[in-house]
Amino acid sequence: MVADVAYLQQNQQQIEALEPLLAAQRAAYRANPMPEAGQRRAWLKALRGLILENRQALIDAVSRDFSNRSADETLLAELMPSLHGIHYASKRIKKWMKPSRRSVGLQFMPASAKVIYQPLGVVGIIVPWNYPLFLAIGPLTGALAAGNRVMIKMSESTPATSQLIKDLLARVFPEDLVSVALGEAEVGMAFSKLPFDHLLFTGATSIGKHVMRAAAENLTPVTLELGGKSPAIVSADVPLEHAAERIAFGKTLNAGQTCVAPDYVLVPRDRVEGFVAAYRDVVQRFYPQLKDNPDYTAIINERQLARLNGYLQDAQAKGARIVPIYPETQGRRLPQSLVLDVSDDMKLMQDEIFGPLLPVVPYDRIEDAFAYVNARPRPLALYYFGYDKREQQRVLHETHSGGVCLNDTLLHVAQDDMPFGGIGPSGMGHYHGHEGFLTFSKAKGVFIKQRFNAARLIYPPYGKAIQKLVYKLFVR
Repeated sequence: MVADVAYLQQNQQQIEALEPLLAAQRAAYRANPMPEAGQRRAWLKALRGLILENRQALIDAVSRDFSNRSADETLLAELMPSLHGIHYASKRIKKWMKPSRRSVGLQFMPASAKVIYQPLGVVGIIVPWNYPLFLAIGPLTGALAAGNRVMIKMSESTPATSQLIKDLLARVFPEDLVSVALGEAEVGMAFSKLPFDHLLFTGATSIGKHVMRAAAENLTPVTLELGGKSPAIVSADVPLEHAAERIAFGKTLNAGQTCVAPDYVLVPRDRVEGFVAAYRDVVQRFYPQLKDNPDYTAIINERQLARLNGYLQDAQAKGARIVPIYPETQGRRLPQSLVLDVSDDMKLMQDEIFGPLLPVVPYDRIEDAFAYVNARPRPLALYYFGYDKREQQRVLHETHSGGVCLNDTLLHVAQDDMPFGGIGPSGMGHYHGHEGFLTFSKAKGVFIKQRFNAARLIYPPYGKAIQKLVYKLFVR
């Protein structure tokens, strides 16, 4: 009972602190509504230095939250893209900030036009648990590059990492520039109801609907980075060892707890058993053993582990064939498993899996694979494996997804010069690189006239000869 009271009090304190923080950031923004490029670069330099100086502490905190997260995976999938994203933006801020000249129609001369990129104000960022560093730092980088103030809500499922990020950011940024909120789901809901100038949410599609509904009350623009069931398509002639190796990397990284992890794989019917054998060999080469293997990342918590085991039990009860790569589970280290003979009524074929389970779906013709993908909600990513360039083009033109890799998985997310974002059930809006700067900026059109005003010739009263000449010249 005492613990429950303390929990409620702590949550309430976090909620009560949100509006004063937003007010302080709004006041700071009004005092400096268009930070110079040098100021923005200084913010990003401080952020980059903070990550580099504390990289081991961040690796350790993430691993504690997962019970075991591979240190190399944190380096590769969190620290490295965060640092590269900061560096990329820092080098280009001045170019991005430069006004864009636009043309003016002859009938409006003499005049000029341009677009200026103005900070939105205060940006809210809601961070999920699967990549708590990268999915906090990536949006923060874009928002600071665009000159905004930022409030971040960290996940309650990663308490060690969330507290550390809050403490570290407080060392280099005042709260009226960057602040971090902790707390449970109630705090997250209160956070999403704040009247931000933009809100970016990364997480489950089901939660994204609630966030968007809350933001709508304030007409707050949103970027939703959701998930969905991202398919991999194996062609009829790609070497199976090539496809299996690259799919296995995408599915084993972070134990499949990645929004763009391959969720299921479509394989030609006569190649299914060959793919199963190739996939098993690759995973066993990546991880010779599961027990006490520091490279094998665990499932984040018992609730998620129970969900995944429930998917396996449901699939098996409905006729699926489970092919586990390892015979045992150790703690929250759940074995990689292939799932064959799946059907649409199985839970793992309805929900995003977000774990180390990979359904294999046979197909007879490539058109059947396209039809299977297109009959379902649009995914965040799609992966095709095959070297026939005509078929590659067909994949790009005949399917829809947030992003695509041809003959690889995941790595499109790490390209700083490409937008990242979903479509429909997998999200809306983009960020990363220049698209991040644009997302967190108001592209404001500016039409400029000086002393001479030719437009007065068309002012009322109407019916004058000059007006009739204008209509004759330009209404055609």
